[in-house]
Amino acid sequence: MKTRHNYESASVAIEKLKQEGYEVDYNIEFDELHATAQDYKIDQIYRYEGDTDPGDESHVYGIQNVKTGSKGIFVAGDISVIEGKKRDIILELDLRARHDEQKD
Repeated sequence: MKTRHNYESASVAIEKLKQEGYEVDYNIEFDELHATAQDYKIDQIYRYEGDTDPGDESHVYGIQNVKTGSKGIFVAGDISVIEGKKRDIILELDLRARHDEQKD
């Protein structure tokens, strides 16, 4: 998993991921991710915090289905304010990615 900090904006991160083939918008098409979360992994995370307000943050996730190879993007501001299953699944994928990264 690649983590990048202080990119120009979320839109720049999204455009870079799209250029790398991340096409599905998981903010809209979350049902597939929800139904088979174990088949997904986070490949890349772009993190940004505002210079003056640490609460002004965003996360752009490049997520891939390891079985089908399909790639998509999930964008979130402060993870702690996401509700329900979306938060649970993104946190699970993030923790799994960090764990896998430590093993390498």
